[in-house]
Order: sequence, then C-alpha cells, then structure tokens
Amino acid sequence: MPLFLPRTTAALFLSPKFKIPKLPMAAATNITLSTAAAPRARLRGVVFDMDGTLTVPVIDFSAMYKAVLGEKEYIRIRAENPSGIDILHHIESWSVEKQQKAYDTVADFERRGLERLQIMPGAAELCGFLDSKNIRRGLITRNVKSAVDLFHERFRLSFSPALSREFRPYKPDPAPLLHICLAWEVNPSEVMMIGDSLKDDVACGKRAGAFACLLDEVGRYDSPEFANVDHKPDFKVSSLTEIHSILEKHFDLAP
Repeated sequence: MPLFLPRTTAALFLSPKFKIPKLPMAAATNITLSTAAAPRARLRGVVFDMDGTLTVPVIDFSAMYKAVLGEKEYIRIRAENPSGIDILHHIESWSVEKQQKAYDTVADFERRGLERLQIMPGAAELCGFLDSKNIRRGLITRNVKSAVDLFHERFRLSFSPALSREFRPYKPDPAPLLHICLAWEVNPSEVMMIGDSLKDDVACGKRAGAFACLLDEVGRYDSPEFANVDHKPDFKVSSLTEIHSILEKHFDLAP
C-alpha cells in the first residue's frame, strides 16, 4: 500500500502559527460549554469523518473484525479495547502474506458497503450552512480513496483536502488533521473534527488541539465503559442537524 506522508507535516510543530492550546472541556452531552467562558472561539474549518458520519452506517464492522481476526481473537481484543478495535493497526504487525489476505477481506466488506452508500440525514444541510458562512470543509477517513471519490461523485459534495487511509499515519494519529490545518493555513484551535468514533475521530481531533464533536445516534457512548477514555469530546450529538445550533451558540463564525 503506497504511503503518502507529506514532508510539510513536521513543519506544523515548528511554525509559530500552529500553537496547540489546551481547550476547555465540555461535558459529553449536547451543547454544553460554560456560558461564563470568555469570548467565543473562532471557527474557520470543519473536518468530517465519512463512514457513519457523512454516510449512513452500512458496514458490519463486528463481522469484518471477526472475519479478519477470527472469533476467539476478536473476543479477546474487544475485551481489552472497549472503545473499539483498531483493525488496521493489528494488520500492520502481521506478515506480508497475512496482511494481504486481511486487506482483501476488509476491501470486500467495504465494496459491499459502497453498493448501499447513503448520505447521512442532515449532512447536505450542514454543508450548505458551512458554505454560507465561508467555513472550509475537509474529510478524513480510514476507508480507501476510491470510496471517497464515489462519495464525492454520488452526492455532489466537495471536501478538500479529503484524506483516505492511503495517507499515513491515519486516524487516530493527529497527522491527517494537522496536515489539513497546514493546507488551510489555520490553527488547529480554529477547527472542529466531527465523527462517530471516540477512538478514531475524537482522539484525532483532541490530539491535534482541535475541537471534537461526537456523533452518537443511538447513545452507544453513554455506557459506563466509556467513562474513562483518554479523549472526550467537547460536544456530543445524536444527529448532524443539532450541529448548526452548536456552531452558532459557541463559535465566532465571522469570515
């Protein structure tokens, strides 16, 4: 698999324009930043996850992980990682032959998912709102580039940069989000990461120094097992339609 780690990523940590501040942490519930907080943070860009965020979840990840890992290994790893399994991380430690077989299995599940690709309710409207405020839109996914290309073509929505898993290192490493901030020439503290995964999207956003919004449609992350995760979101919503009011209430959206 080709590697696309840009030379300029390291410059993020050296440039004075990219300071990573400590951000105020709101409770992991809908729209809860302290009203006593000082001036609203400026928002200049929003970066989205794709699968399960911009698109309706159609891939059975549990079945995929079992097919790649085997039933017993899946149960063991799942017990050790309650916030989710990083299947790509596990595959990278295997032999080349075993890796290829695993990647083929993952690709098969992803291809079947593309056949049923649907846009998430509220996604187009949220993108229109961001466009009306001249707020940039980017995308980071652990899916492949062909899936991103199909998404752009089918739903006529444009995200730039749009980074797939061919970009290394991928989420939850902050590198892809920092790369987008560099391309936009904005500070990470002026960006929000939106996604449906604590271990990938929220961790990527918080590690980069950005705001993080968790999309939790069914309240999965209300479970006590997620109470002590390393990275918690600044906001938590059950629908993309709730994000409009969060942005207007808590951020300076002026160009």
